[in-house]
Amino acid sequence: MASTANVGFEEKLWLMADKLRGSMDSSEYKHVVLGLLFLKYVSDAFEEKHKELSEDEWADPEDKDEYEAENIFWVPKEARWSYIKDNAKKPEIGQIIDNAMLAIEKENTSLRGVLPKDYARPSLDKTRLGETIDLFSFKVGDKESRSQDILGRVYEYFLSKFASAEGKNGGEFYTPSSVVKLLVEMVEPYKGRVYDPCCGSGGMFVQSEKFVEEHQGKLGDIAVYGQESNPTTWRLAKMNLAIRGIDSNLGEHNADTFHNDLHKGLKADYILANPPFNVSDWGGDRLKEDSRWNFGVPPVNNANYAWIQHMVSKLAPSGTAGFVLANGSMSSNTSSELEIRKNLINADLVECIVTLPGQLFYSTQIPVCLWFLTRNKGGNGQRNRKGEILFIDARRLGFMADRTHKEFSDEDIRKIVKTYHAWRGTNEQTYENIAGFCKSTKIEEVCEQEYILTPGRYVGLEEVIEDDEAFEEKMINLTRGLAEQFAKSKKLEEEIRHELRGIGYEV
Repeated sequence: MASTANVGFEEKLWLMADKLRGSMDSSEYKHVVLGLLFLKYVSDAFEEKHKELSEDEWADPEDKDEYEAENIFWVPKEARWSYIKDNAKKPEIGQIIDNAMLAIEKENTSLRGVLPKDYARPSLDKTRLGETIDLFSFKVGDKESRSQDILGRVYEYFLSKFASAEGKNGGEFYTPSSVVKLLVEMVEPYKGRVYDPCCGSGGMFVQSEKFVEEHQGKLGDIAVYGQESNPTTWRLAKMNLAIRGIDSNLGEHNADTFHNDLHKGLKADYILANPPFNVSDWGGDRLKEDSRWNFGVPPVNNANYAWIQHMVSKLAPSGTAGFVLANGSMSSNTSSELEIRKNLINADLVECIVTLPGQLFYSTQIPVCLWFLTRNKGGNGQRNRKGEILFIDARRLGFMADRTHKEFSDEDIRKIVKTYHAWRGTNEQTYENIAGFCKSTKIEEVCEQEYILTPGRYVGLEEVIEDDEAFEEKMINLTRGLAEQFAKSKKLEEEIRHELRGIGYEV
């Protein structure tokens, strides 16, 4: 089973790079390493094309147009990896890298203001920096590496490790890939405008493009729009999308979605998002008259319902939104949140709610859920589900990928996705309620439950299969099993003692 916890060379590279971190703060180190990875990527792609052109007597390897025609970034001589590597042991290597980043930005307008340029700062150990450059000896940007998405895999793995290292703050730029995959597989962004109002490092967009590719669509079929308030995270997203050749509109700069919406007229076909949970200082007191609050004014001390209404305001007439929220959003009874939730349900916008297992996120232990909203229940050839909400309780799914974090397996994702699409009538499966897992519920029943959207209220308890094995027999089998385990452990203990005596230890 592939998981980000066990991915071979990415992990080895991380362990090598992490040794070089020293006392540097993880959030700082992130930009050092990911910036170097980006530089290596653009240089690999450039140098491969340069070699190809050098072998063609009619071509000029220094003609910028030759590169731009193939979507390859133009890399000036002083920014090429061969030059960086030759100078890696010099004390001025920090300044050389800063100059390389500036030169690349100057030649490629889409990267203006995006690349990190503080490698010359005194606090960055130049010996360690040189050693880190030596680490990146493998190819990440040539055609073969691009076809295997080598850099994408390393980049995603590093982002997940940084998110883990940074703990609470890490979640601001990274949503676990299995959660992103689940959202994307449910929403199915085949064709149209995809929007993320709090896009972090751009994972939703990357997964959407992968989805289109895997389903034989054309990558140009979706247009990507995003916004991010944190300036360094915004730059991460720009780099993340640039290395994958994904055209995107993330605005000219970072900006706060509530107070400076960079995509005012946008109506999106798909919205995918993981807004920061329960934000109390979102400036709601300055937005009480905002035109987005069609279902009620959200409380000033919690942004959850502001995010929901912002996303509803961005939905095209047949659009669908899928997003992550803290579990409290399903049942909060502060007067304004209850009122908004009641209005959303009565407007028949809520399509599906999924509760997730704990320990999926690096940034928080708060249990979370997925919301799916649509303006078009039963449209586009779907089964008519007007007046119904699908509840899925997925808390028992997932596996421990390491000591502290869970992930969904591909099988877990398939189970949830198939259930949702069977209910919608968009696959060949027949939908059935499954006790303890899923239930299609009339809005009237939700009203009777005081508009609480917690799936556990509706799906009921898992059916227990009749077990006719007698109690005495169970106890005999259990005792026999324990005795066998004990015998095995005694045998192992003897073997270990024997080995230790053999190498001169007295035990």
